[in-house]
Amino acid sequence: MAYRLPRLLDLNAASRLLRGRRVLVLLGRCLELEKPWALRLLEQRYPGAAVVTVCLEAEHVNQVGFKLAGVLARVESIEEVVVATTDGSMHCVQLHYMAEELEKIMPGRFRRTHLVAARGRLVEVPPEAVRLSRHLARVAKLLSESPGEADGGE
Repeated sequence: MAYRLPRLLDLNAASRLLRGRRVLVLLGRCLELEKPWALRLLEQRYPGAAVVTVCLEAEHVNQVGFKLAGVLARVESIEEVVVATTDGSMHCVQLHYMAEELEKIMPGRFRRTHLVAARGRLVEVPPEAVRLSRHLARVAKLLSESPGEADGGE
């Protein structure tokens, strides 16, 4: 099976694939081939959404963020950005951070939903968890206060 979904960076910022869509799903590219069940769940949860892929092993987070900012500036119908990645990927986690940064730059412009594919299901991650995970000293402090709470993911 080959990849079939478009890459965000390959699209025009006001692409016809995006115009008129209320939800934009940013899919970690590997999910399409490695975890097709996650893509099926996303399509059920967000029918009619624009689904584009991003691979932060191949593309720099700043390029992707700038492109997404351009999309959001031009496609006013987009109300929600859903970031869906593999849990535990050191590259994919940047996609969640990028959406958080765009919220800081464009406050209130869009809702964001963070999902990770883990153990056969999509787990919603609160924006606060994404924000906290960027601060390793805080995470270390929380772990020291709650020993045994850390989970190894998948």
